Amino acid sequence: MPITRRRFLRAASAAAPTIVMASALGGTTRKAPSERLTVGIIGCGKMANDYHLPQLLNQPDVQIVAVCEVDRSRRAHAQRRVDAKYSSAKRSFAGCQSLVDFRELLAREDVDAVCIATPDHWHATPLIEACKAGKDVYCEKPLTLTIAESQRCVEAARKFKRVVQTGSQQRSNVFGRFRQAVEIIRSGRLGKITRVTVGVGSPSVPCDLPEEPLEAGLEWDLWLGQAPLRSYNSILSPRGVHNHFPAWRNYREYSGGGHTDMGAHHYDIAHWALDMDTSGPVKIAPPADERATTGVRFLYANGVEIVHGGPSGCVFSGENGTLHVDRGVLTSDPASIVSTPLGKDDVHLPVSPGHHRNWLDCIKSRGRPVADVEKGARTVTVVHLGNLAYWHHKQLTWDPTAWRFGDPSDNRWLDRPRRDPWQLPQL
Repeated sequence: MPITRRRFLRAASAAAPTIVMASALGGTTRKAPSERLTVGIIGCGKMANDYHLPQLLNQPDVQIVAVCEVDRSRRAHAQRRVDAKYSSAKRSFAGCQSLVDFRELLAREDVDAVCIATPDHWHATPLIEACKAGKDVYCEKPLTLTIAESQRCVEAARKFKRVVQTGSQQRSNVFGRFRQAVEIIRSGRLGKITRVTVGVGSPSVPCDLPEEPLEAGLEWDLWLGQAPLRSYNSILSPRGVHNHFPAWRNYREYSGGGHTDMGAHHYDIAHWALDMDTSGPVKIAPPADERATTGVRFLYANGVEIVHGGPSGCVFSGENGTLHVDRGVLTSDPASIVSTPLGKDDVHLPVSPGHHRNWLDCIKSRGRPVADVEKGARTVTVVHLGNLAYWHHKQLTWDPTAWRFGDPSDNRWLDRPRRDPWQLPQL
């Protein structure tokens, strides 16, 4: 049975940590983190409640010391949850600070790292500013809203020598099927890969939601951030603690739609399997029908074509057959491609101890995590390129090394106008 997003989060949250690394470090100019890492949470919605808080509260070497959220009730709920956990465990704890503005959290010198679980348009700025403040970062996917943000996030992490994990949890999937698929493909079972289909949602559309009354307790202007000024609507930011994924992700001002939402997961697997984590396509072709919301094609320099469309997940086509991988799915034609065990001379990738645990271990070792910032930035850049081809119905050429379009006039689409004071942070 395919694994739903809800079942995936529930199973991941229930997975107990099994590895605790020592805090001895080397190769960095920053003072070594203490044996217990102090973490702040930025964004306290569904992902934080269902996934990040359970994971981090169950790590024996982590203490959450602050939560930051623009909605008062969600902020208070997260604070109570943290305080209750540590109080019941009788750990030495001065209490969890509750904050509205992420900049106050980043100003705390005693915070080692932050976990960012905000809407998509609020990923890049806190990430970059956290790197500048000397914090390590776990940031939800899709990592960015624009291509310029993607490049700047990588530059910030590298310049300030930060450990930045992208929330592409399929690389640490508790079900293990994605890693197994990548091992099979990299071991050459399919032969030369010619085509990959990625079955995810549609690009976002302009927001045309009507105005609704804004009750006290939500810092609406701060929620909007860089996005154009507009009136409140509960579809964008439902009030209070809720158990659904808000539909801000459907609107272009805040997200790239279902294409970036799940595309950040599945294009990521395509890149991983093709060993192209630091590259990207060289040509992007929109579908012939201007109204189509699937069918964009990405051509890579090695001749592989990735197509937006098809069944959920990724379908890899090669000389020797096909392989389909999704949450809870790993099949092939012929079946022997999957059913035959890998040999000792085949590719065997390291097994992640869990996405948060991998991040925490890397904070201590100063190694790069399984979904390092550049992997997340390169993946979401592919989807941004696809969305631009859809929105402007234009064939694009792209230089992944330079992070620039072949047609200089297209470089105006690298970023978008931003509302002051939320311009893209300088390094």
